[in-house]
Amino acid sequence: MVQFKLLPIVASLAALLPFGSVASPVMGPERAPETDSALEARQGGYYFQNWSEGGSNIRCNNGGGGSFSANWNSKGGFVCGKGWQGNGVRTIRYSGNYNATGPGYLAVYGWTRNPLIEYYILDSYSELAPNEPWTSKGNFTAGDEGTFEIFQSTRVNQPSIDGTRTFQQYWSVRTEKRVGGTITTKKHFDEWAKHGMRLGGHVYIVMAVEGYTNSKTKQGSSGSASITLQ
Repeated sequence: MVQFKLLPIVASLAALLPFGSVASPVMGPERAPETDSALEARQGGYYFQNWSEGGSNIRCNNGGGGSFSANWNSKGGFVCGKGWQGNGVRTIRYSGNYNATGPGYLAVYGWTRNPLIEYYILDSYSELAPNEPWTSKGNFTAGDEGTFEIFQSTRVNQPSIDGTRTFQQYWSVRTEKRVGGTITTKKHFDEWAKHGMRLGGHVYIVMAVEGYTNSKTKQGSSGSASITLQ
């Protein structure tokens, strides 16, 4: 995934996804007159992300306040979510539902620069099917927020928020899936740092649903989600 521009009305956009490929968009058309901060103000301070690659069949809906919903049946990749620009050190509380089949996640998702890092904190998933090798860094328990396994992966010459780059991906994957609860991002960031997995300056962080295509089986994903940040 890559950063997609905040839009007051959900638009259908084409880009390019790898993930596991993981989602990595090419920027689509933008509405230049408004700044991100102006658009965020109209969203009650939330940053709304709606990205999909060409060929995707995804409806990503921007609800009031911290809510969003998505319905999809797609061979292409997408990211639909809501969150914040800037500071990624947050205590995120959310509720909702997530029902999906095929490769995809319900996760905290974000990017940093210097270094350029794409990161995930997975609370639930329909299928883990990374298209690139994951290296396990071990497990840790984030207090009463659950136990997670940490992974690291490398994307080589792939799309990013800064164009085509080689960059690292950091992952925390909850060992017992859930939908709803609290995610304290600092617990994950601190644990990653113990394994040399350091972050840069945060660009944005969202609670999101993502789907993509398994590069080996060519299976896409389908499902629905309705999430509210509290």
